[in-house]
Amino acid sequence: MEYRRLGKAGLKLSALSFGSWVTFGNQLDRAKARDLMTIAYDAGVNFFDNAEIYADGKSEELMGDVLQATGWGRDTYCVSSKVFWGGEKPTQLGLHKKHITEACHAALRRLRTDYLDLYFCHRPDQNTPIEETVWAMHTLVQQGKVLYWGTSEWSAREIAEAYHIARTHHLVGPTMEQPEYNLFNRQKVEADYLPLYHDHGLGTTIWSPLASGFLSGKYSKGIPADSRVNVPGYEWLKAKLESPLGREKVAKAEKLAGIARELDMTPSQLAIAWCLHNPHVSTVILGATKTEQLRENLGALPHVKKLSGEVLARIEGIVGNTPEQPTDYTE
Repeated sequence: MEYRRLGKAGLKLSALSFGSWVTFGNQLDRAKARDLMTIAYDAGVNFFDNAEIYADGKSEELMGDVLQATGWGRDTYCVSSKVFWGGEKPTQLGLHKKHITEACHAALRRLRTDYLDLYFCHRPDQNTPIEETVWAMHTLVQQGKVLYWGTSEWSAREIAEAYHIARTHHLVGPTMEQPEYNLFNRQKVEADYLPLYHDHGLGTTIWSPLASGFLSGKYSKGIPADSRVNVPGYEWLKAKLESPLGREKVAKAEKLAGIARELDMTPSQLAIAWCLHNPHVSTVILGATKTEQLRENLGALPHVKKLSGEVLARIEGIVGNTPEQPTDYTE
């Protein structure tokens, strides 16, 4: 396993990490969850990602049960939660101080831990001043309940404002952002955040490296029966897959699979290796429901060295979505 610094922080996360979105509490029971987490941990994974919204808290409970049962030293792994969607009532939603605090305490109970290594603001909150959110996160850090806090799917402007507030008031600012990043979604990570990497040392814990399965090649012959597309509540993903844009992505994924075969790797390994090739990626979060699927994805790391300039150019020619770079920024 390779370990990378979380942006400017001294903390090093495994280049490949493991997350529970969709799977824990929906597709996996405790035994399967433990099997998968153990495979990841034994492979060197030291970061396990979660959120209050995943299976309405059941995902964190399941992960907490597994972490307690394994007996792994708390100093050998990192675990996260995210805050935004905690319920339907006004006090259970958003990034105001009350919900951030209550959600943190609830995550600690569910995960059976004294502190969160990483705590993310799951989405920007248009109804709460960013200053209030920064102060709330700073307080949790000062109390020892959170070690590093960050954002997820925030714009570069919103993150920059959080940094400005933190510096102005001598508070602990965000350390990392968790954006979607894959061959079909590149603008934020490769362009919008460039000044944040340089000026503030922003780290990234990226999700959906396979673009919800599009890049795995599994949809080339239709929708498999055990796909997450068929999980109740994910009808939006099925609609996305069956749309004209979805069919176009499937066609591009088939072309990318041809390159993968030439390089003696699977389509999933190519997609993950491509993400890892970006030096601004601190860790790539993997998700899996089968042990063989996880082992395959964990095997992507050695293939990064195969991505030569010529190979990357061929990939670029297929996806055809080079991000627009900031006009006022020079790295």
